[in-house]
Amino acid sequence: MRLQVAPLVMGFALLALAQAPVAHAQMPGGPPPAVGIVEATRRPVTESTEFIGRVEAINRVDIRARITGFLEARHFTEGTEVEEGAPLYRIEHAPFEAQLDQARANVASAEASLANARVALTRARDLRSTGAGTQVALDNAVASERTSSAQLLGAQAAVRIAEINLAYADITAPIAGAIGRSTYTPGNVVSPQSEPLATIVSQDPMRIAFTIPQRTAIELRNRYEGRGGTSAVVVRIRRVDGSVYDQVGHIDFIDTSVSRDTDSLLIRASIPNPIRQGAQPGQPGARSLIDGQFVTVLLEGAEPVQAIVIPRAAVAQDQQGFFVYVVDNENKAQRRNIRMGSSTAEAATIESGLQPGDRVVTEGIQRIRPGQVVNPAPASAPRPGAPAGRPG
Repeated sequence: MRLQVAPLVMGFALLALAQAPVAHAQMPGGPPPAVGIVEATRRPVTESTEFIGRVEAINRVDIRARITGFLEARHFTEGTEVEEGAPLYRIEHAPFEAQLDQARANVASAEASLANARVALTRARDLRSTGAGTQVALDNAVASERTSSAQLLGAQAAVRIAEINLAYADITAPIAGAIGRSTYTPGNVVSPQSEPLATIVSQDPMRIAFTIPQRTAIELRNRYEGRGGTSAVVVRIRRVDGSVYDQVGHIDFIDTSVSRDTDSLLIRASIPNPIRQGAQPGQPGARSLIDGQFVTVLLEGAEPVQAIVIPRAAVAQDQQGFFVYVVDNENKAQRRNIRMGSSTAEAATIESGLQPGDRVVTEGIQRIRPGQVVNPAPASAPRPGAPAGRPG
């Protein structure tokens, strides 16, 4: 029995000796961890905040028929731009010309009746003045003259209505802009109850509509109120392909109420939409912005501001919020809670929590803890990329 226990004890002893170096290696006392640092400095940056928005035409008109008739002709090419007053459609004229002729004939008849009534009135007055006529005859003549006069006015109004209806037979563009597809082709009967014949949307300038959360609206107001309010910001847009539009817009409308459904505020900006270089004016696709287009709105400060910008990799986050590690004069890593402004994947703007000259850890954050001595060295050069906001 003793012979069986001895080998087991020897095995445990050998195992303990084998693990001893490992335990010794895990004991503290090694060199301080190496970290890469950058010095916090102020530099001019253009503050930028992103939102989701859409392009809208400032003016939009549905073209409708105002009379009932056969559509005789269409005078435009679908998808092109038309000038204000340009002919669009022609409704058959003949029925409305006939109505106008009939109304004019009624005017002539009413004028003749009025002339006859005035002659009869003059005769009745003369007879009454000599005593040969009666008061009843004079009263009847006066009433007949007034009736004929009213009938003439009604006939003249009918002529005006007939002229208006005839003018409605020629449909023109009420505004300048791009006209879409035609709902009806010549030969169809159209009326005021029909669908819109076509739609015209204005082209230059266009409007950018976007909503921002109420909290963000308050932050932006506090940020720019002392610099001039809406005049201190400009609006740029980034299209779905990632390209930034080369024109700059300006805010011209802020809604007076917050949406109860989304707790957000509607903002609109006006932005130029000139004809693209090399495009044929008036032809489809001649301009860059299209009504209803989905875009990313970049709300930027009109003038650069001095701000502390650090690599985004230096910023960490936990339940207390955003923080960074700063190396003090004793080369100890100290936690600093910060308030971060606008940021991108490469850089972050720090609104509070850091001072110029602070040495911020950007590399090796996962190897340190607050109060630990570190071995700082300049961080490697950052990869090319856009800073938080844009360089001033």
